[in-house]
Amino acid sequence: MTRLRFLAPLCLALASTAATAADGLIQMKSPHSARQTMDRLENIVKQKGMNVFARIDHAAGAAKIGATLRATELLIFGNPKGGTPLMQCAQTAGIDLPLKALVWEDADGQVWLGYNDPVWLAARHQAGDCPVVPNIAKALSALSAAATAP
Repeated sequence: MTRLRFLAPLCLALASTAATAADGLIQMKSPHSARQTMDRLENIVKQKGMNVFARIDHAAGAAKIGATLRATELLIFGNPKGGTPLMQCAQTAGIDLPLKALVWEDADGQVWLGYNDPVWLAARHQAGDCPVVPNIAKALSALSAAATAP
């Protein structure tokens, strides 16, 4: 019974922070600002020894053309240890690599961190049985959870 009291709130918390990935996008709520969330994610990615290829501020791009856009930033990152085996299973997966994570603020002021579900990507490229996919999924989940932790 004690385990159940511990697990029930944990399951509820997980269910409220991560949306289903049926559409290929996993989303997690963040208690931080968009910039703080992206800063946290970028720092964690670097600490894990992964490469950061680009950080794109879409709101700044919109401002350059006189348009407004709520905070929206994209991080492009990865590691050949994960990407190469996936491309060995299905070379077309290279179109979806390096990995990407998007942080945005919605119309209600809620900040989100989203990324492509590796299982969905593998299915897209007919690589559902690729042995590296669970590892990529686990890594992205851990990175995102750390970046959005209170």
